[in-house]
Amino acid sequence: MTQNNIREVLSKHPVIPVVTLNNAAEVDEVASKLISQNIFCAEVTLRTPFAMEGIALMKTKYPEISVGVGTVVSSEQVEALKTLAPDFMVSPGHTATLIAAMEKSGIPYLPGIATPSEIIGGMELGLHTFKLFPASLFGGLEALKAYGQVFQSCKFCPTGGLNAENHKSFLALENVIAVGGSWMLK
Repeated sequence: MTQNNIREVLSKHPVIPVVTLNNAAEVDEVASKLISQNIFCAEVTLRTPFAMEGIALMKTKYPEISVGVGTVVSSEQVEALKTLAPDFMVSPGHTATLIAAMEKSGIPYLPGIATPSEIIGGMELGLHTFKLFPASLFGGLEALKAYGQVFQSCKFCPTGGLNAENHKSFLALENVIAVGGSWMLK
């Protein structure tokens, strides 16, 4: 399972801003901040009533930005997202039902894990690329170093607790394909 080519998406965007949108003005504000920093990717979380509209608006107004969707927690959300055609989807965790819906969608996806058992469970479903969330609460750099030795075929995108000072240390790890956070929007 290639997770609909998620590694191809992540390899083009090693730093992925995690964005929460509340209104149309924020779409322009976020896009301007990102473009000014030569960042052409955003993971828009499904944490506000405006999120779906914001994703559509960002994709329309800023086609140069790869727009992903974060906080995807149900197969119903995956179904609703298919009409928006996001560039990728991210979940804070995973179940077999959610993974089946994500795979069927054709949209690249990144399921979340926090423990070795969740990695093994994901591997049993054919997964190989994971979001480590929240990285700061689940061992951060040290956990990823250990995971690199144990789960050699897996790649990770840590989020949660990463910042301008520490994100490069995470990116330096061989098993880290990308990192996510919101520091570049502050």
